[in-house]
Amino acid sequence: MFAPQCPARQVPVQVGDKWTAMVVICLEGGPRRFGELLVPLRSITKKVLAETLRAMERDGMVTRREFPANPPHVEYELTPLGRSLLTLIDAARDWCEEHLPDLIEARRAHSAA
Repeated sequence: MFAPQCPARQVPVQVGDKWTAMVVICLEGGPRRFGELLVPLRSITKKVLAETLRAMERDGMVTRREFPANPPHVEYELTPLGRSLLTLIDAARDWCEEHLPDLIEARRAHSAA
């Protein structure tokens, strides 16, 4: 079913991880500095954000641009590849909007059993 050459096996794991989609949403409006990303992602640690951004940069989803200033600062921006994830995120949002009541009911029924 999932042969080694199957494209699904090559999908970067972080596409479905806890933070990647949220980082994509935060960068949807344009480039942001590391500290600016921490504000909406208030429960993420600096370490996890840095790891997420590095993985996204490695996979060509974001670019990291350093500005020679005092103090120096860095901005992250979605690449066209990263921006293409918005289609998947929108589909997941639509699914949640349609099925969230059913999901909540299923969880409630399971807990009661």
